[in-house]
Amino acid sequence: MSLVRKTLMLLLVSVAAFSLPAAAEHHEKPNIVGVASANADFSTLVAAIKAAGLVDALSAAGPYTVFAPTNAAFANLPAGTLDSLLKPENQAKLQAILKYHVVSGNVMAADVVKLKAATTLEGGSVAISVMGGTVKVNNATVTATDIAASNGTIHVIDTVLLPPAG
Repeated sequence: MSLVRKTLMLLLVSVAAFSLPAAAEHHEKPNIVGVASANADFSTLVAAIKAAGLVDALSAAGPYTVFAPTNAAFANLPAGTLDSLLKPENQAKLQAILKYHVVSGNVMAADVVKLKAATTLEGGSVAISVMGGTVKVNNATVTATDIAASNGTIHVIDTVLLPPAG
């Protein structure tokens, strides 16, 4: 084999070796924000995350468990509430509400049902109950579980959780 041919083969092998990790990264699961962004039922949640300035926080390594309200859950808030929360002057309040939906750690559904409560990133606690196969987080019903993200898990809920006033 000629020197040129050997050099060309070595170059091709080197390029392939460096390309494989990059290709593998493209197939990695998206983070929590990415998973939510790809689901039309979470468009309001994603808009709220952006307005609250929490995209980077929820894109971080985590792991996090998010009890994610659907668009319908946000639509059930009293009239004008969401519009008010999305205003820049209410960013701190919106951040508190959204952090109240997040628990540190990767808590799968099988683990959630064993809990009575969980401490949120907002600092408050959510009550967890199971009755007849239905899981409740405070007054919200969990409607889908264990949606995997690279930095945690999403459980879908039908109601926006509001931290206790205080």
